Amino acid sequence: MIYLDSAATSLQKPAAVAYAAAEAIRTMASPGRGAYESAMLAADTVLDCRLALADLFCVRDPDRVVLTSSATHGLNIAIRSLLRPGDRAVISGYEHNAVLRPLHAMGARIDVAASPLFRPEEAVEAFRKKLPGARAAVCTQVSNVFGYVLPVERIAALCRKEGVPLIIDASQGAGCLGLDFDGLGCAFAAMPGHKGLLGPQGTGVLLCGKILPEPLMMGGTGSMSAEEDMPPFLPDRLEAGTHNVPGAAGLLAGVRWLARRTAPAVLAHERELLAAFSRRLAGCGGVRLYMAPDPACQTGVVSAVFRDLDCETAAARLGERGVAVRAGLHCAPLAHRTAGTFDTGTVRFSFSPFNTMAEALQAADIALAVAKT
Repeated sequence: MIYLDSAATSLQKPAAVAYAAAEAIRTMASPGRGAYESAMLAADTVLDCRLALADLFCVRDPDRVVLTSSATHGLNIAIRSLLRPGDRAVISGYEHNAVLRPLHAMGARIDVAASPLFRPEEAVEAFRKKLPGARAAVCTQVSNVFGYVLPVERIAALCRKEGVPLIIDASQGAGCLGLDFDGLGCAFAAMPGHKGLLGPQGTGVLLCGKILPEPLMMGGTGSMSAEEDMPPFLPDRLEAGTHNVPGAAGLLAGVRWLARRTAPAVLAHERELLAAFSRRLAGCGGVRLYMAPDPACQTGVVSAVFRDLDCETAAARLGERGVAVRAGLHCAPLAHRTAGTFDTGTVRFSFSPFNTMAEALQAADIALAVAKT
């Protein structure tokens, strides 16, 4: 199988990730619940994971690195910490349902700073017009559908100028794009552990700024147990219940692998594969690829529309020939509406550090064959 669905989850991971998770199951108890060896080993592992993430994302205080179950979990915390019913939230035109649905459910007024695909200047201008008076803003670092790199640094600067707290959804950027969290001065940044960070499913990260977040869940923390309220300090305030220690151990292994490889090297590799894939498909009238005119505006993710096949059929035929992709609206209907692909959906190809040039070219040849069937 040629696995080109890493934008959904990193099925291919460093061997150390599975080993670390298995060792945690075998040797570690719960952190903060005892002073015996297996509990202390768990506490050390969770702390090491927090420290590694703080270093990777330039967070000076590792206590502001909160371990969650997913990016969705973190985004829900961030949104509910900043907004109340009726508040206006400015979002990009490329947000995932992990942003849209919490905003809708809480009754926020959703104001879309819409701009065309792969047009960062227009994205900045759209936010510039919409931000004044907003209660909060949300911007994805990279579109999960198109691999479009949004200008979050410039949008963060606008938010600082207007005094509008910013939430960054780094789900598709973490692991291939840098993120200077403290430097950006945003309120929160959320990401999964199982995509570019190469950790297990069921892991995630929420980076917290100066605003004290509201807990989404309440329960035991191993600290301030005599109090009925959640602790007023991080990370305990947001980490109710027993930690996913095997997940943290696996995530730590993934982050350490990434730190050795470096995000810029990962991004360069994925862009190289995407460029070769797109060149092989150039001139094929049966497939339209949504490619950025400027390669700096796109990661190793690309969407395609097959002229004579609906996206689900095309993806199924690719799968039959050994190419794993995702088709449809990718839990991001707003992105498809913005790009004009809502009625058709797309077939998404997403490359990873573990794909090879031979796989990229073979997948392109298979896509050509599918387009001709």
